Amino acid sequence: MTLGAHPGDSDAAREIRSLARPLAGTDDLDPLVERIGGARFAAIGEASHGTHEYYRWRCRLARRLIEEHGFTWIGVEGDWPDCWRINRWVRGEDDRDQDSDGLLSRFERWPTWLWANQDVAEFLTWLRGWNATRPPAEAVGFYGLDVYSLWDSLSEIISWLEVHEPDAVHTARLAWRCFMPYRHNPHNYAWSTRLVPESCEPDVVALLAEVRQRTRHGDEDAFAAAQNAEVAANAERYYRVMIRGDRESWNVRDIHMADTIDRLAEHHGPRSKGMIWEHNTHVGDARATDMARDGLVNVGQLLRERHADEGVALVGFASHRGSVLAAGAWGSPEQVLTVPDARPSSHEGLLHNVLGTDALLVFPDDRAGPWLGAWLPHRAIGVVYQPGREAGNYVPTRMGGRYDALIWLEETTALVPLHHEPRPEEPEYETEPTGF
Repeated sequence: MTLGAHPGDSDAAREIRSLARPLAGTDDLDPLVERIGGARFAAIGEASHGTHEYYRWRCRLARRLIEEHGFTWIGVEGDWPDCWRINRWVRGEDDRDQDSDGLLSRFERWPTWLWANQDVAEFLTWLRGWNATRPPAEAVGFYGLDVYSLWDSLSEIISWLEVHEPDAVHTARLAWRCFMPYRHNPHNYAWSTRLVPESCEPDVVALLAEVRQRTRHGDEDAFAAAQNAEVAANAERYYRVMIRGDRESWNVRDIHMADTIDRLAEHHGPRSKGMIWEHNTHVGDARATDMARDGLVNVGQLLRERHADEGVALVGFASHRGSVLAAGAWGSPEQVLTVPDARPSSHEGLLHNVLGTDALLVFPDDRAGPWLGAWLPHRAIGVVYQPGREAGNYVPTRMGGRYDALIWLEETTALVPLHHEPRPEEPEYETEPTGF
């Protein structure tokens, strides 16, 4: 049933009430599961990187999509080498004596809490159990889509070549030696290319070509090596572009993630179905935000452009108030921070005033209504968060264009991390949604 209308409702309020369904238990996801279960790609967002309820509901939805609709892999906003270890573990192939907490404790790149938290640990334990009851060919994989792991990926490539293609190790070591003077710091490398117009690009491009040729018809480990080569090449470009303060670095990163999704879909076969777990800012179609005005694309947009005929579903999250796990500055320790009430003029403010309780909103084909078609601010909290500067956390958004459904949560709480942040070994510059 819908949440009841009020006599004084505006047109936008009436539209919201007509779409909203109560959300209290997993069974309340039925309309969403039915709507997106047939899609080949289901991208499920989050409005912060540190909210327990976003992770919990995403995991609940993921379980149902796997159990009831045969989704076969998950791609997350994480590094390929770290997530490859998780993939091997959930398939029962490596680290059999580890539990999920121990496995996730090996995440070292700041911010580790994105994946090393209680909600993810609980889900991965379930996923490993699910896979254990199925043939290996039907096991659900878990993969990292991101572009940051330059040194880790180079190291993984060398290790694979030493075992499988030793005559190609020389090409990999040339790339490694090119980066060695920068002591595993991508910013030192990137700054050097501003001062001297020479880079390691030729070496990593040559390595990518070599690895592509030698892994063309390989097994799972060869596929991982090939992806590490893609990461190394795109990471080198990402850091060079980013250090110029060029917003094109956003596009380098999101195009890399979309390309990785395509490679995973091809690797798993034409009948495979994938879930993507990323921030709303990557999942929600950029064309329905002010990102498009600045020439930025994102994963949600690229999925729709590339795979509309196969079925693409984009699911966003939003909330009114609560707490979040985030840092006050880039590279700083995590904190539990207060999320103030949403701005009254925002999507969140309107949803709070109209609903005042958790709800699921699945959008119809016609998105031209007074709420779905309206441009309003939509909150996006990143890994760096300063509640006193809330105005900068809102993105102009046309909700009906950005997502296919929205999970609305009135009040949320902070994630519980598995460990506190270590000192970062490979610092990163900020990227959206926290700023350039």
